[in-house]
Amino acid sequence: MPGKLGRTTEQRLAILRNQASELLWYGKLTTTAARAKELQPYVEKIITKAIRVYDDNVEVEVVKTDKKGKEVKSKAIKDSPKKLAARRAIMAKLRDLQEVKAFSEKKSDFKKRTADIQHPLMEKLFNEVAPKYAQRAEELGQGGGYTRIYLLGARRGDGAEEAIIELV
Repeated sequence: MPGKLGRTTEQRLAILRNQASELLWYGKLTTTAARAKELQPYVEKIITKAIRVYDDNVEVEVVKTDKKGKEVKSKAIKDSPKKLAARRAIMAKLRDLQEVKAFSEKKSDFKKRTADIQHPLMEKLFNEVAPKYAQRAEELGQGGGYTRIYLLGARRGDGAEEAIIELV
């Protein structure tokens, strides 16, 4: 039995996962009005979860062995257990998008730029999106309201109501 959006649960969740990933990556998405209205709370909950823990890091002392067999101590910043749990929960709700090489970018430059990034969408969410909205929430004194929907009118062909959903 199909659920909301005229799809089975698996199909609907796949659509939400794909569209949420695209929205967080590009900041804007054109879709049907019904899908945009389903997507809005889905994305807002993900952003809220990221905002709560984005700056929750732990400094850890790491012992490494160098080429000569000497033990070298260095400090590393890692995710706290709360942040790691939130990151994994968010990863379960999103598709893992990969960084794309720019048209005029050399392959060596692209590899250098993306060498230490395993999950680009998670990095963008925790390093760009969450701090931006945390600052916005502090200034306005309110949480939520991270997305905006513009209705565009009927789509040519099937007459479905189109909408643009974007990050504010």
